[in-house]
Parts: sequence; structure tokens; C-alpha cells
Amino acid sequence: MLGSQIIESESDSEYQAVSLPISAVMPLVVPVIGESYCQCPTQTEVTHDPSSGAPILDCACGEEDQNCDWVWDETCKSSSTYLSCSDRKVSFHSEYSCGTAAIRGTKELADGQHFWEIKMTSPVYGTDMMVGVGTSEVNLDQFRHSFCSLLGTDGESWGLSYTGLLHHKGAKVSFSPRFGQGSIIGVHLDNWHGTLTFYKNRRCIGVAARQLQNKRLYPMVCSTAAKSSMKVIRSCSVPTSLQYLCCDRLRQLMPPSDDTLSVLPLPPGLRRLLRSHLGWVLSLNRSSSGSSSDSDSDADEQPDDSDCCSSSGSYAESPEPGVDLLPSEPRVDLLPSEPRVDLLHPSADMDVQGAEAEEVGAVAAVPPPLLCPSCLPSYPLVPDYSGDPGEAGASDSDTDSCASDPETCQRKRCRWT
Repeated sequence: MLGSQIIESESDSEYQAVSLPISAVMPLVVPVIGESYCQCPTQTEVTHDPSSGAPILDCACGEEDQNCDWVWDETCKSSSTYLSCSDRKVSFHSEYSCGTAAIRGTKELADGQHFWEIKMTSPVYGTDMMVGVGTSEVNLDQFRHSFCSLLGTDGESWGLSYTGLLHHKGAKVSFSPRFGQGSIIGVHLDNWHGTLTFYKNRRCIGVAARQLQNKRLYPMVCSTAAKSSMKVIRSCSVPTSLQYLCCDRLRQLMPPSDDTLSVLPLPPGLRRLLRSHLGWVLSLNRSSSGSSSDSDSDADEQPDDSDCCSSSGSYAESPEPGVDLLPSEPRVDLLPSEPRVDLLHPSADMDVQGAEAEEVGAVAAVPPPLLCPSCLPSYPLVPDYSGDPGEAGASDSDTDSCASDPETCQRKRCRWT
């Protein structure tokens, strides 16, 4: 009897130990749905059971741009990753998962503007599936036997989890809504301003990091889920040129729903050039993303940077007031409207009665004739009519011709002297 009681008590204690709330630390086993870029049936439903060997039907929506500046690096990856589709698609844990697998791109993202998009081509579930960046110091195979959020465990990497958490230096903050199968996650690294910006389904999520000007970063992804996969559908790198800045400003000024290249009256050749080189700049939606399934209470804890998406990181963060080249100050009158002083009739300023005042006023209102400089020292302003009347008439005519003909004036000046 006593032995049976001891056995029962031991079984009760074991049952109580097993019944501890462990759901808080268990990974999500149900794939995230309803966050797809398109509405294809293969993306809006759970199309693959990880325990079965059924193939996954890929969706090609959003994969119009086939030009990639970089692909996944075969030499810099975990042992549990496999490449396909010309090294653009990476698959993790082909049979079962026993840890965290990761891979990085072939290109170091140095100076300039870099943008790439990762499409979730499999069900998204498990401990973590992440998109982000990191330096060459990140050990991609260090957690091959443990489940963790690899990107962001140290100061050399930044990672966005499918749960909406942003990881860096071992810390995490609520940053964005969740993403799942069919979601397109865009990443813009602006080395000019040193910002890292994330997009979901081509709508801006927010600026995740700043002051990255001197960092040598690589694009990275990681996953703990068995038979999971991601695909690079676009990777572009352009210099920070005046052409890029103009396109970025155009995108900010256009309504989010408009196709910038279709709305603007551009020549066909210029439109094709911009679409091939800077089409990603003109097609991004800068308004913050929203989803009906993202009504989590964690949204209030998002960082302040999450609502300022300018490509660029932020050409419009602190707009400066426009410079008015034509200020509205009162115009300075270089010719003041003061009464003209009559040198010939100084009595015009006096109070003269009767007809003399009218005559003086009429004379004062007539401006004196303009004389050439060569004539000013040769004869007085008031001609002397005390001599012969003929000379007076000649002097008068000389003055008139002097004011109109410089050559005649010079000839007559020689005659007078």
C-alpha cells in the first residue's frame, strides 16, 4: 500500500513537471499564410507539408525583373543549404532540420545604392526565417546544431524575422508585421546616407539601421525550418548619381498608386533606360505598409524610424525650406521721385505770385538737354547772346547739333578753341 502511494506521488510529480507552460518557447509549427504578394492559390494556402515529400509549386508573380547583379554564394554557406535556379534559389534542410542554416550573397555591397528582393517560396514557420545583412565576420555555420535567430546575434549583422522582430546585437524589437509564404521582402542599403530600409510586398516598412557608411556588408538569409526555401528575384546596384537622386525625388512626389514611368511623358528610349537601370526606384511604394492580419499589440512598440521611408533612407527626412530667389522685400527705387532742381532758374523754389510762378513752373518741368562730355568745358550752360545775333543763332544751332551728332560736336569744338 505504501509503495503504491509512493509510485502515485512520483507519477503526479512527473506529470506536473511535464505540464509546465512550454508553448512560449516552442517554435511556430503552423505556417504563416495570408501575407503573400499575390493572390495565387499556391501562396494563399498551405501548399506543402514539411513531413511529406510532395513538391512545392512555385509562383512567378513579381519576378518580372530577371537581371541580378549578384546571386547566392556557393562557397559561403552552411552545410545544410542547397542552391538551384542559377544560384538564385536557396533551400534549407532538405530532409529534416537539426539547427540553423544561413548563406550570403556573392557581392560585397560597397559604395552606392543597393536594392534586392527575397521571395518566400515555401511555407514559413519554425524558430526563425530571416532576411538581413552582415559583414564577412559572421560565422554562417556556427549554429548548425542549435535553433536560433542567427542574423542579429552580434554587432556584425542585422536581421528581420518573419515574426516581425528586428534583431541586432542580441536584442530584438517589434519592427514590422509578419510575413509568410509568397511574401516579397525588399531591402535597400543606402551607403550614401548609411541607412538600411526594409520593404514588404513593395511597400515600405521602415528604416532599420543608420550610420552604416563604413560597413562592408553582404546580403544574408537564414532558416531553421525543414524544406524551406527563398529566392532572389531582384538585385540591383547603382551609384549615387544625380540621375538616381532625381528618380528618387520623382517617386516621392508621385502618388503611391501611380506607375511613374507610365504617367510621365518621357521619350520611349529614356523610359526603357530608366526602367532597366532605375526601375526599382520608380516602382517602390514609400507609404508605410498595412495589413488586416497585423493588428498585434506590438505595433505600438515599433521604433520611431519605422514610419519614415525615403529611399532612400531619407532624402525627405528633414526638408529644407525653399530658397526664394526673388524675395518679397520692398523694391529699392534707384531713381527717387524727388522734385527736380532747376539750375537755370533757382527762383523756381520760391513762392512767386501770378503769371511769373506759372512760367517758372513750366520752365522747371522741362528737363535740360543732354550734352556730350566734350562740350561741357568748352562753353557755359547759358549761352551769351550779348554779341552778334548771328553768332547767337550759330551757337544755338551748334548746341543742338552737338547733342545729336558727336562728330560735328568735336569739329566745332576745335573751331571754337
